[in-house]
Amino acid sequence: VQMLGEDLLETIKRKAEDKLGISVNIENSGGKNWIKVDSYSIALAILFVLNRLRSETGSREFTCKLERKGKFANLDLIWQGKPLKIQTLREWEGQVLIVGKEGIPSTLKEVIEHHEAKMWPATLREAIGDQEIGMWPYSYKISKDKSGLRLFLPDVEVPEPDTIRNITVVPESRPEFYDFDLFNQPGQTPELDNRPLTELTYTVFDTETTGLSPKGGDEIISIGAVRIVNCRLLREELFDQLVDPQRFLPRQSIQIHGIQPEMLKDQPTIDRVLPSFYRFTEDTILVAHNAAFDMSMLQMKEAISGVKFINPVLDTLLLSAVVHPAQDNHNLEAIAKRLGISVVGRHTALGDAIVTGEMFLKLIPLLAKMGIHTLREARFASQKTYYARLKY
Repeated sequence: VQMLGEDLLETIKRKAEDKLGISVNIENSGGKNWIKVDSYSIALAILFVLNRLRSETGSREFTCKLERKGKFANLDLIWQGKPLKIQTLREWEGQVLIVGKEGIPSTLKEVIEHHEAKMWPATLREAIGDQEIGMWPYSYKISKDKSGLRLFLPDVEVPEPDTIRNITVVPESRPEFYDFDLFNQPGQTPELDNRPLTELTYTVFDTETTGLSPKGGDEIISIGAVRIVNCRLLREELFDQLVDPQRFLPRQSIQIHGIQPEMLKDQPTIDRVLPSFYRFTEDTILVAHNAAFDMSMLQMKEAISGVKFINPVLDTLLLSAVVHPAQDNHNLEAIAKRLGISVVGRHTALGDAIVTGEMFLKLIPLLAKMGIHTLREARFASQKTYYARLKY
C-alpha cells in the first residue's frame, strides 16, 4: 500500500522501544515522503535488523531517517560504533524473520526482494562546505564514530490529495453464521471486560475461503488484518497473507474474491500462516464482521496449526443490530452505507478488514450514546440481539 514514510518510522520507533528496548530517534528529512510497501513485513524486517545490529555492535540507540534521492526513497539506520560487514548482512538475509513472539515464514532477503529494494552497509561522509552529511555504500571522508545501513526503496507516485472514493456495492455478501459461541471465549478476563472500548487494542480481521462450509472441507485462502489502537486505525500495522489451500478452488468462489489458483502456488499452507497470525493478534481483542464464520474457520485448524485463538471477540454485525435494531439488513455493505463509509477492495481479506475497522470505530460512539462503554457491556448487548440467539 502507499503510505507516508514517516508513519512507517513511527511504527518502527514504537515497536523497537516496546519489544526490543532499543531507542530510535527519527530524524526529520522535511517534506512528505511516500513509499509503497507491505508495511507489516517491512517493519518486521527493520526490527529484525535492529535486533541483530544491537547484538553485533552493542549499540542500543539508533537514528532512523527517510528521504527521497532521485528515484529512490532511502531509509537509513545510523548508530555510534563499528560498521557492519557486508558478509554479516548477507548471512542475516538468509534468516527467517522472527522478532520476539512475532514472525513470518519469509527470510529477510525475500522481503527485500519482494519490495524490489536493496540493502547495503554504509559509511558516513563528513559535510564538506555547504553539503549535507550523506550516506553511501562506499566511503568518501569516513566518520570514525558513526556507521550506517541503507535500504533503497523504489520511487512511487504521490497519491492525489483529497481523492473521493465512491461506494462500490457488491451484492454477494457472505451468509450469516451464528453457530460459534463468541461469548464464552476462554480469554475473557475481568480486567479486559471492565475496560472502556476506547482504551482497548484490537485486531480487525477477515478471511477469504474456498467456500462457505467450515465443517464441510472449505479452506482459508487469504487472511487480512489491521490494528486499532487508541481509536485509531493503524494502516501501517497490517497482516496480509495468501494461503495455499492444497485443494481445488471452485469457480464460484473465484468470481467473488478474484483469487486465481496460480496466485496461491508456492504460498505457505495454513499450518505455517496461523502461528504468524496468532502472534500478530496476541494481547488484542478480535473484531470481525459476521465473526462466527471466520472464527469457525480458525477453530477448524487448531489441531494442525498448534494454536488456539482464545481472544475476546466482537462482531460488527451484532453491534450494528444493537445500534440499529429497527434495520433488517446488517451485511457489510448496508452497514457501511448507513455509516457513510466507502467500500474499497470488497471481497479481499485486507480490504474487508479495513472497512470493518472503519465501521467499528463509527459504532463505538453510537454504542456510548446507548450507555454501552466497556467490553463487557458490548458483549452483553451483542448477546441479547436477535441474531445472536439464532442457532442451527
